[in-house]
Amino acid sequence: MTKNKKTLVLGATTKPDRAAFKAVEMLVAKGHSVLALGQNAGEVAGIKINTKAIPVKNIDTISLYINPMRQRDYYNYIVDAKPKRVLFNPGTENPEFYQLLELNNIKYEAACTLVLLTLNKY
Repeated sequence: MTKNKKTLVLGATTKPDRAAFKAVEMLVAKGHSVLALGQNAGEVAGIKINTKAIPVKNIDTISLYINPMRQRDYYNYIVDAKPKRVLFNPGTENPEFYQLLELNNIKYEAACTLVLLTLNKY
């Protein structure tokens, strides 16, 4: 059993066919506390999707589901949140952001949240 890892899913969506939707569902199912931030308000697995960057504390993981161009708007927000790690899901890889995270001593991983959860390596 993995311990509860407070996770912010950035790029959350109410579209069931999207990986970000499945990630919120699976994180909740595995007992993690989840915060969701997305373009459109809604709810996934009982978690409200916020459309404005909400102040966050004690975040273990930020799981990214937004492309590198859109990530720029969140660089400061993510660095200020001081997560233990940032997961770059497939399609979100961003070497420019990796450097910024390194400068701020924040670990990052190009990995799929769904795969890590499925393999119990989250």
